[in-house]
Amino acid sequence: MAFRDVNARRHIGLQQLSSLAVAGRTLLGPMKSCKFIVDESTNQSTLICSAVRLIESLDLTTAAGQLLNETIQAQNKEFKTGMSTLLFLAGAWSNAIVECLQQNVPVSAIVSVMTEGLNSCCERVQCLQIAIHDVNKELCSSSVKPNAFKNKTHQIGCDSLLNPQISLYPQKDISAPEEVIPINSCSRQENDCNFNEDLVSPLASFGSIASLVKPAGDRSTSVISGSDVFASSCNKQKLTHSRYFSTLGTCNFSNHQSSFQGYLSGPSADPCECYGLGHLAMALSHGNQASTKLLQSIVKYQQERAEYSGSSQFNIAEIVTCCLLGLPESYSHVSPGFVTLVSPEQATVIKYIEDKPLRILLMDGDLSEQYRHLGFNRPCNVRTILEHPRLQEGREGDLWLSSMLDILISFEVNLVLVKGNVCENLMERCIANSVLVIGSVSRDVLCAFGEVTSAQPVTYLTQVNAGCVGSGAQVELWKVCDGRAMDLGELVPVRIKARGIPLLTAVLTTTVASKMQLIEDQFWTLAYRLHHALNDKKVFLGGGAVELLCLSHIQTLAEQPLEPANKNAMKAFHIPWLAASATEYKSVVLPALASGWKQYLSVVMCNTAKAASELEACTLVDHHLKKAADCGSPSAYIWKEFRRGDLLRGGSGPFADHGVGLNVYDNVTAKTEAWRRALDLVLLVLQTDAEIITGPKRNQLLKSQVSSEFMFL
Repeated sequence: MAFRDVNARRHIGLQQLSSLAVAGRTLLGPMKSCKFIVDESTNQSTLICSAVRLIESLDLTTAAGQLLNETIQAQNKEFKTGMSTLLFLAGAWSNAIVECLQQNVPVSAIVSVMTEGLNSCCERVQCLQIAIHDVNKELCSSSVKPNAFKNKTHQIGCDSLLNPQISLYPQKDISAPEEVIPINSCSRQENDCNFNEDLVSPLASFGSIASLVKPAGDRSTSVISGSDVFASSCNKQKLTHSRYFSTLGTCNFSNHQSSFQGYLSGPSADPCECYGLGHLAMALSHGNQASTKLLQSIVKYQQERAEYSGSSQFNIAEIVTCCLLGLPESYSHVSPGFVTLVSPEQATVIKYIEDKPLRILLMDGDLSEQYRHLGFNRPCNVRTILEHPRLQEGREGDLWLSSMLDILISFEVNLVLVKGNVCENLMERCIANSVLVIGSVSRDVLCAFGEVTSAQPVTYLTQVNAGCVGSGAQVELWKVCDGRAMDLGELVPVRIKARGIPLLTAVLTTTVASKMQLIEDQFWTLAYRLHHALNDKKVFLGGGAVELLCLSHIQTLAEQPLEPANKNAMKAFHIPWLAASATEYKSVVLPALASGWKQYLSVVMCNTAKAASELEACTLVDHHLKKAADCGSPSAYIWKEFRRGDLLRGGSGPFADHGVGLNVYDNVTAKTEAWRRALDLVLLVLQTDAEIITGPKRNQLLKSQVSSEFMFL
């Protein structure tokens, strides 16, 4: 058997990874350039901004492409964020390894040095982590700056890579000079503000610390400022305001918000905890304005349900989405309960059972005759012989339909929620008997309705008994902001609710069909960023701070010789000669590892218009690397520049005129896992990118002129 190292000449697998990653360069960073994916079979196009959707749409017939797809899918399944970073770094590190191979660096040295280099960087960047509690305090104690009111409206954007200036709420045009009035002073104007005692401002739950901005000399009216205005001291001022504001109509989070109006309040609640989640969602949004508003609305609703305990927990299992095509995006809102789409025939059933307490049944599986639960074993050595197969099958099918319908009628079931698919014939019979059956319902929705209605999920209808059927659910046609029921053509939106149900539906609307998937992906990305940040209880400094520290750390490692006699090195490399080999080639391999993060920063700066070219971006990165090295403590330098917002600043950016805003943060685990998965993928392809030849050709190779290219086993 002969073995030929293909990397010595062609590096096919690494080249394929690099080529696939190029397609996702524009998806990197907060200012993504979306792509159109066209389905050749239907000629319909879809707008995407996610590496997952991009990889799903590509024809991945090669082994490297399949590995890349599986790696990105694994990242998406676990984190729902970091896929674009993974895709980009996989391509960048593939190119870097090819350059190392062209310099005759052994594969073993590449694997060892890159693995140890990444592990060292992951440990080094821990100093750039900040606890969630500290983030909340920092965001709450932000001071009001005069230049926050220079512009009439503020757009979403980044003042610099390391300090995006995010303004979510457009300000009213106030011609007179403005002054900031402390929150407590508003309690004197109960007639104007329509306040009630001992209640909290609704803007608190939106993540914005409520401050009142009024024209100088005019104290008859008050204008609620948005996220650009912060109280000067969160700890000194306690909020005792009404939960409703009527001034200038600015109290509403959105003109098309849902009907619920609940907010966290109570003297025991820490204001920083109340506001921190809204601000944290903004800082993790990376410029996604629409999704941030929806998520802040969800946060304040969940905090209200905490019964004034001050809890800052965020339960993502209580959130579902419903996509409605045909309405403007301004109609997107959060609705309590479960909003879904049904057929017009099912909508006719709702007219008979609307606003009535229903008996509900939950099905944990498909509602069909052929369905069997996971792990079901059919009887062995059993053979069934039918005299008239077609006739018998038809009779058995009718018998099953009749028996299933009789079960639903006998237990007076009005509503059936099914996790899987529903038999069409049974659906038709249920509609004729005013029984509403809805399929493809997620497990979280089933659990939510089970908790509040006491319904017990069953796998088959034959298992139904009186204790399995719940009560108290209600169903109604979904209505738009003006109270009209909405018919979107082929499907009709409905809302299923129950008293005390914690379930929330983010209703996502748009008039552009190709944009619907994009909007849903953006919402879930932000929701999971907040979810993982709370699970980690810490976040990274964002905007490139972590990658910049990695570059500085790699430079330090490359300059310091690695002694083979070092115990840590021996323990890491296991074999002395391998440690010596790593020492010999680390001056080549470590800069190759660092080149991935440097390209990452350069592309992000170009995508956000902070640099006119990658060359200019690289020059700016090198400038900060030199200043960090001269400072003596790169981490301290990065912390200082992050606070100032001057790190990786691009003077020609389109957002240079923005006023005060929030710093940007990144997830800790999701980011580091994206790095590890990208490097593991590239090293796996590197080590398996070889050709093994067996059979009679082996003897021919021994006598051929290319025998030197092979290793014979």
